[in-house]
Amino acid sequence: MKTTAAVLKSANAPLEIEEVEVGELRPDEVLVRIVGVGVCHTDLGVISSPGPGQTPIVLGHEGSGVIERVGSAVSDVAVGDPVVLSYAHCGRCDNCETGIPQYCRQFVELNLVGARVDGSTPLSKDGSPILGAFFGQSSWARHAVVSERNVVKVSADLPLELLGPLGCGVQTGAGAVLNALNPPAGSSIAIFGVGSVGLSALLAAVVAQCTTIIAVDIADSRLKRARELGATDTVNSSQVDAAEKIREITGGGANFSVDCIGIPQVVRAALECLQTPGSCATVGFQGLPNEMTIDQGQLLFGKTLVGVIEGNAVPREFIPRMIALYQQGKFPYDKLIEKFDFADINAAVAATHRGTATKPVLVFDR
Repeated sequence: MKTTAAVLKSANAPLEIEEVEVGELRPDEVLVRIVGVGVCHTDLGVISSPGPGQTPIVLGHEGSGVIERVGSAVSDVAVGDPVVLSYAHCGRCDNCETGIPQYCRQFVELNLVGARVDGSTPLSKDGSPILGAFFGQSSWARHAVVSERNVVKVSADLPLELLGPLGCGVQTGAGAVLNALNPPAGSSIAIFGVGSVGLSALLAAVVAQCTTIIAVDIADSRLKRARELGATDTVNSSQVDAAEKIREITGGGANFSVDCIGIPQVVRAALECLQTPGSCATVGFQGLPNEMTIDQGQLLFGKTLVGVIEGNAVPREFIPRMIALYQQGKFPYDKLIEKFDFADINAAVAATHRGTATKPVLVFDR
């Protein structure tokens, strides 16, 4: 069958919306008709610097839609099911089998390359392959071929086109707080970088009943938005020493912090702003290698610095949890979203670059 997809053909080139061919499903795969899909900074990283042989590629990894076909071995979902798509994992390695699929031994091969592990791809045009398995979904397209393990069935009465970001960006920020740090009520927390991931972390801090929630950024517009969503304090780190200011606000240091940037000086500040003991989760990514220097004295007295992938989330457990909180009015992540027609994908990418849209979501007609 044929479908429409946004294809990246070279670094920093505009995405080209084209008709492509979708191959036959493998036994464990499903075909999902996408109704909404987020734009994430991980996508932008590939647009600006694709790896060798990584073009042409269809990106997108925050998809939601309806299953239209299933492979012969699929048993957990069926045609007609509304689903959210999340990261790919093998389901067989020791980490997958012990309940931490976000640390799947094949995470890089399954998610960041764009092909299946065996090098094949479900998409092509005029007989030439197009990488179509980015994060196991390549959902910047009208249809996506996805492993059964990647999909989370959701209720049909939800705003399906808005659910895709729960599969990556929102779960990364919210999970860093609720899963990795799990702060007790009354805690203080500092969140460094309040784009879509940082604001998701902030919303989760409100859910956790943190009483001091400090947003740190270099843009006053983002800090204002953070205040609107529940930050009790804001720090513009381009104007003051953020760690020092946080220690002043909290009377000695925050209990917890989240780094959503990954720049060495930001990670250091997120660690140095803590009291002892205190814990910092770093989710920001600036590419590899990304060397940084940490004063060991910041760790000796009980501080911890932990790296977190995908919010330490098991999607089939955490996505329903976020949806339940949303339905209860406790987790209004939809306030981060701005919808764009899929045809305007390049405008959505540009808005993400400029920071004029917090979390763009591309939508198709149902």
